[in-house]
Amino acid sequence: MADSSFDIVSRVDKQEADNALNQAAKEIQQRYDFKGTGAEIDWSGETVVIKANSEERVRAILDVFQSKLVKRGISLKSLDAGEPVASGKEYKLTCKLKNGISSEHAKEVAKIIREEGPKTVKAQIQGEELRVTSKSRDDLQDTIALLKGKDLPVDLQFENYR
Repeated sequence: MADSSFDIVSRVDKQEADNALNQAAKEIQQRYDFKGTGAEIDWSGETVVIKANSEERVRAILDVFQSKLVKRGISLKSLDAGEPVASGKEYKLTCKLKNGISSEHAKEVAKIIREEGPKTVKAQIQGEELRVTSKSRDDLQDTIALLKGKDLPVDLQFENYR
């Protein structure tokens, strides 16, 4: 019998992130505390740029954006927000959405699987994802449950379960 496997990945659905950004922009336009402050949130390539006339307002816009991401099912572990930077009369904050599992995090996940997971399970790093294989599908499901129970610094999705 062939080995069963699944892939561990960390991806952000670009369309859902765009929808969250558009909802946040709409809320910012309608809220009275942002009227006339030059508050805006927009894409700049692959990063999100937040602008406002004070540091507190920039943080408030980030909070609105984070709440919209959570409502859309995107983990805040995927959002890498910087610190507000003064740029003339306005403050800017840039946020990146993280895709892929870094090599350090991949090694950490592989170590957890090796030490705490079922003994028949093997994990191998393939670029920005991990392939987990085993002869037993039950062991693979136990591995998924183990990883879901851990508080890892990266958001994980499990796909291609075969």
